[in-house]
Amino acid sequence: MQIIEVPVVIVGAGPAGIATAGCLNKLKIFNIVLEKDDCPVSLWRKRAYDRLKLHLGKDFCSLPHYPFPSDFPNFVPRVDFLRYIDSYIAHFGIDINYNCSVDSAFIDQSSGKWRLLVTNNSSGAGEIYEAEFLVVASGENSEEYIPNIKGLENYQGESMHCSKYLNGREMYKKNVLVVGCGNSGMEIAYDLSTWGAYTSIVIRSQVHYFSKEMVYAGMLLLKHFTVEKVDKIMIVMSKLKYGNMSKYGLMRPKEGPFALKIKGGTTPTIDVGCVEKIKKGKVKVYPDISSIKEGKVVKFVDGQHAHFDAIIFATGYKTNVLKWLKDYKGLFNENGMPKPSYPNHWKGEHGIYSAGFSRRGLEGISFDAMKIANDINFTLTSRVNQITS
Repeated sequence: MQIIEVPVVIVGAGPAGIATAGCLNKLKIFNIVLEKDDCPVSLWRKRAYDRLKLHLGKDFCSLPHYPFPSDFPNFVPRVDFLRYIDSYIAHFGIDINYNCSVDSAFIDQSSGKWRLLVTNNSSGAGEIYEAEFLVVASGENSEEYIPNIKGLENYQGESMHCSKYLNGREMYKKNVLVVGCGNSGMEIAYDLSTWGAYTSIVIRSQVHYFSKEMVYAGMLLLKHFTVEKVDKIMIVMSKLKYGNMSKYGLMRPKEGPFALKIKGGTTPTIDVGCVEKIKKGKVKVYPDISSIKEGKVVKFVDGQHAHFDAIIFATGYKTNVLKWLKDYKGLFNENGMPKPSYPNHWKGEHGIYSAGFSRRGLEGISFDAMKIANDINFTLTSRVNQITS
């Protein structure tokens, strides 16, 4: 097979891969993005529920060198975000090879460069790419994660990962259990209840919850005050708005929301109305699942059990990096995440970079993209200067 040589190969055409390509193109550094799906940002385009919006204000979510249009709402809906992404790709002339699955990536010992073995899913043909720099932008959300629950394989109702959920139209008058209390879980529970489903939610851990306006205010305050001060303000605002929610099964962590996010990437939950539905008894809270019994009966760790027609797992995603990246130890650990912690997570050894692994959303993606592009530009420019001096 012919070897396709390119200075930079980017794996993944999600926001991280697109942002990195845009920054490189702005610096006139040629690159190719390899995407296994047939479209960019496939998670947003194919595996997101209808009512999804950016949970942070657009000021904190734009990709580098290209702000959101002024007529976009502050909290950008999914459809408008896709329009923005398509416009970003066109504006920066980003070159994406779709339907290209990377089977293997490793350092070629003879050339010292990264070699990628790729399958073109459209033609079935194999392709080989060789690059001095490899940007891993396949992200934290590559594959759906569903926890191992005893008896799940025998459950006779409908079960799905939240990536398959669009809206609650088909769930009217059905008993539905949502597993997970992050942004997706709480919003899907709210959506189901709005569509007339008898909705319950599993809340397994302590969680901070705020309205999107409160989080936006907190992000602005962080520009002027310490994390500790802002966290205290955020918790006071949450208590004033929601009161004591422990009697409903919602427990706040002792550590502040932004401190937790910085420490481990744990994001506070953005409440779009689910907390009020919990208060009114429209959404029932359960603890963790113990097992699934015969038929459609779910048993919980506190001994309760209930019948559910459907279970929706809003339990997140996992990375697939280790499935294809063979020489990963220069940057990634055994869990497929960068070894260095933020803000040094984006660069490894032998020309490998990671984009979109900071657990800091779109703002973190922009940070990664600019750092990577500037570092590659510095390396190439320094080499030219050495040759000409």
